[in-house]
Amino acid sequence: MRILGITLPENRRMEFALTAIYGIGRSRAKHILQVTKVDGSIKPKDLTVEQENTIRKLVESYKIEGDLKREVAGNIKRLKDIKTYRGSRHARHLPARGQRTKTNSRTVRGNVRKTMGSGRRKEEKK
Repeated sequence: MRILGITLPENRRMEFALTAIYGIGRSRAKHILQVTKVDGSIKPKDLTVEQENTIRKLVESYKIEGDLKREVAGNIKRLKDIKTYRGSRHARHLPARGQRTKTNSRTVRGNVRKTMGSGRRKEEKK
């Protein structure tokens, strides 16, 4: 099953297969299935054509994939342009929501910086 150019995983339950689309998480996937009256445990390969079409129609009504990515990028660009603190954190690839940076923050900064130990070498036995 394809929605907006994204192929849903065939062997996953619909509840989880819908999360392959950017902008649809677990709660929104459950809501979509609840509104369209489709069982969440059914797999995409077992759906009927009419079920596919109702799901596709509802999913396309949300802001997902390219539109959502464009909006998020625009929001971050706006923060950088007006020179807010959050914008400067985004520009420097640092955490923007108050997390500590002495340790952790590998996700935003990348896994490049590895921790050293104590900096001392162990003494050899004589």
